[in-house]
Amino acid sequence: MPYLHPTFRFLPLACLLCMLLLCIGVCQGQEQPQDTVQTQPAFQDSVQQSFNARIIENLKQMSERKTIMGKLLRALLDFDRKEEEAFGMDAELIRKEYELHNYKVVRRIDILTLDPFGYSINDTSRVPRNFFEKAGNSLHIKTGRGQVRNKLLFRKMERLEPLALVESERLLRQTRHILDARIIVNEETTTNDSVDVFVVTRDIFSLGGSGSYTPSSGKGRVTLRELNFLGQGHQVEGTYKFNLNRPRPWEVAGFYTVENIGRTYITADLAYVDENYYKEKSFFLRRDFFSLNTKYAGAVGASWIEERLLLPSAPEDTVARFGNVGYTQQDAWLGRTLKFKSYNLGYEPRGRIILGARVINTNYSITPTENFQDNTLMMGSVGYSIRKYYKDRYIFGFGRTEDIPVGTLFSVTGGYQDGDIWDRRYFGTSLSFAKYGTNFGYLYSRVGYGTFIRDDRWEQGVLDVETLFITRLAEWGNWKLRHYLLGRGTLGINRNPEELLSIDNESGVRGFRSDLVRGTRRASFNYEANLFTPLSLLGFRLATFVYADLAWLSVGNQSSPFQEKPYRSYGIGFRFRNEFTSFSTIQITLGYYPQLPPSSNMRDFRLYESSAPFYDFRNFEFGRPGVAEFY
Repeated sequence: MPYLHPTFRFLPLACLLCMLLLCIGVCQGQEQPQDTVQTQPAFQDSVQQSFNARIIENLKQMSERKTIMGKLLRALLDFDRKEEEAFGMDAELIRKEYELHNYKVVRRIDILTLDPFGYSINDTSRVPRNFFEKAGNSLHIKTGRGQVRNKLLFRKMERLEPLALVESERLLRQTRHILDARIIVNEETTTNDSVDVFVVTRDIFSLGGSGSYTPSSGKGRVTLRELNFLGQGHQVEGTYKFNLNRPRPWEVAGFYTVENIGRTYITADLAYVDENYYKEKSFFLRRDFFSLNTKYAGAVGASWIEERLLLPSAPEDTVARFGNVGYTQQDAWLGRTLKFKSYNLGYEPRGRIILGARVINTNYSITPTENFQDNTLMMGSVGYSIRKYYKDRYIFGFGRTEDIPVGTLFSVTGGYQDGDIWDRRYFGTSLSFAKYGTNFGYLYSRVGYGTFIRDDRWEQGVLDVETLFITRLAEWGNWKLRHYLLGRGTLGINRNPEELLSIDNESGVRGFRSDLVRGTRRASFNYEANLFTPLSLLGFRLATFVYADLAWLSVGNQSSPFQEKPYRSYGIGFRFRNEFTSFSTIQITLGYYPQLPPSSNMRDFRLYESSAPFYDFRNFEFGRPGVAEFY
């Protein structure tokens, strides 16, 4: 039986009701056309505006009736919600006017932090108007100005480096507890050698969570999170699962993160997970290449992990076979960027040479097969990165400003593994690029290869290719549509028998689950059309989508996945998201699976709820040297 967030268990019914009312509204609009006043600019399509206006007007008229249906519509739908104005969404994040202020002294920095509800970073005079907005803000502790100041790449009474303004704005916007940010130069007070800067940020409601419950079995899950504890940027999250079948009725997990300790951009991560088939205790200190101008990055940490591993099955097996693996690991790496010289003080070259070195020490306490050994892996890498960012909306979010990474990343990695039983070398390389345009959309492609070499035998190799294309935004009034196309291929070469690929959920087919469908070579294609509606239910924006997934699997070094019949899924669903809170996106999907594996407990049709995103941007930030992933 499908499960839903307890607080929003009525949302699926409300969505179906709204969609039905939309259909009624469209029909009524077609049967009884009304004259409308032209309120949009002349260049917009009047037919589209009329279509949008008819739907909203019909719903509004129904909500004014003194009936149960009218009262329900008034409670659920917000007809007076104003769309936040977009500034500079079609422009590259580094704006030309900022280049005029390079190397000027920062004379003054004013910081304004706003509560999540009822405020606007583009109109600071806007204030909360109703009881719910004021009540929500009263329960929220705003981000401290010191926390905002620590994210800035420029300091008072210091010279303003190129890219410092726009990179600071992006870093603020990518902070989990900040919804949006703007950094503005006061042109009225700017002189030839100094500037005054105004920084404004808007928080999200950082206290949130989610949950699920299945009445038929009594199983449930409760998750609570605080993304900005006491306004200091500390992130705490805990999950508890209960009434599980076996081998233990409960599971628990906790995570704690502290970002930017002492203005060093060092982040501390602490994790504790105690589940039936996965246990972890880990602690890491890390500093990423968070900005284009970051010179040093690295991490150091240790972890203890015990998990259940799926073992290869025979054709006659009707039940999956598993083994346990447990190990401790110490991990450390260091990276350094080298930038090219620029003889133009108003221009900052974006290309970087990156050098990295990493050491991983692994000691096994439990091994399911003889293919696991205690070892120390030493790796070094060199790469070249060009990255920049654009701004747009309605890509993965529901109206917030999103930073779109584009550029090129090329890297070569070499390593040596010193093992207790055997020694071997490692070689890997990858190339990726992305481009974006408001009239074109977003295109990302990547190809990567990695393998170990032992006694002139290449083993545990993987060839990985991926392409993601997102179309430009099509608009009909306040209705917005995007298409997403994702193609992926993973080819295992001389992999160990216990290393297998799946097509479950994000690996290939949404909503699919089977322990018996495994292989060493996989290809998948995913399509989605996402319609962002202007409707708001209790502050949650509504989007509808349709999708189609295909995935192929095969076993063996010489096999082709396309020789097998693909597993497929087709579906329709709704998404709810409140950008002003830390609640996860609520997604309800009805999927159809025309081909199911033998001995599967799945059904042809499945209604389920999820919150994990299926698509995401791939950043061009150079990471730690590592072994090519096979999953």
